[in-house]
Amino acid sequence: MILSGNEDRGIEFAFITIFPSIFEGVLSTGVLGVASRKGMAGYSVVNLRDFAVDRHGSVDDYPYGGGPGMILMVQPVVEAVESVYGDMDRSKTSVVLMSPCGRQFSQQVAEELAGNKKIIFICGRYKGVDERINDLVVTDRISIGDFILSGGELPALMVADSVVRYLPGVLGNEESRDTDSFSGEDREQLLDSAYYTKPREYRGLKVPEPLISGDHARIEEWRRNSAAERTERFRGGCEN
Repeated sequence: MILSGNEDRGIEFAFITIFPSIFEGVLSTGVLGVASRKGMAGYSVVNLRDFAVDRHGSVDDYPYGGGPGMILMVQPVVEAVESVYGDMDRSKTSVVLMSPCGRQFSQQVAEELAGNKKIIFICGRYKGVDERINDLVVTDRISIGDFILSGGELPALMVADSVVRYLPGVLGNEESRDTDSFSGEDREQLLDSAYYTKPREYRGLKVPEPLISGDHARIEEWRRNSAAERTERFRGGCEN
């Protein structure tokens, strides 16, 4: 199912899944939709069951050696990935398995992935995947945290949303992106500073005076201090 296409100026995203309906609506909404409409991102959703080994659409089976849970089979996944490659230079394609054993996703990883021409997400399900999938097609493994979800669809969408923000022209104000939490020189350490907007006072709480002073040096100093204070308060300090 092709949801949209780009003009060879951005990234082609492909999502291999047994639940294609999860992606309907999400890929046309918000920044993902903007990236598509501006021709900077193309999306395709590949139904893994189209590559099933039998007429029942089976893509999983019991693990050798026994144990609880089911395992995604190697053949459907590998052939689904190969169907997406097309004529693309594989050196410019990342095949990402969303997995607890992957590297921790971060703003830096999102910026790195934005340098690809194609990203293929394998959205795992059940207990796990046949290890030969890692051996044959996977080039990267990403985890969004030390917790378990029922599948990799939502994590893959989260990663894609973060990545498209680095594509030229997708955001109306790229300077805003570069001052987000975990961006710029302090990307690995500091959260963003606190922000305020109208009214200047609400229920006895006032906007900090430096922010309305018009003094850009004072504003910048206040925001640096605010970022450090919020990181300490919410994350237990810059070292954690």
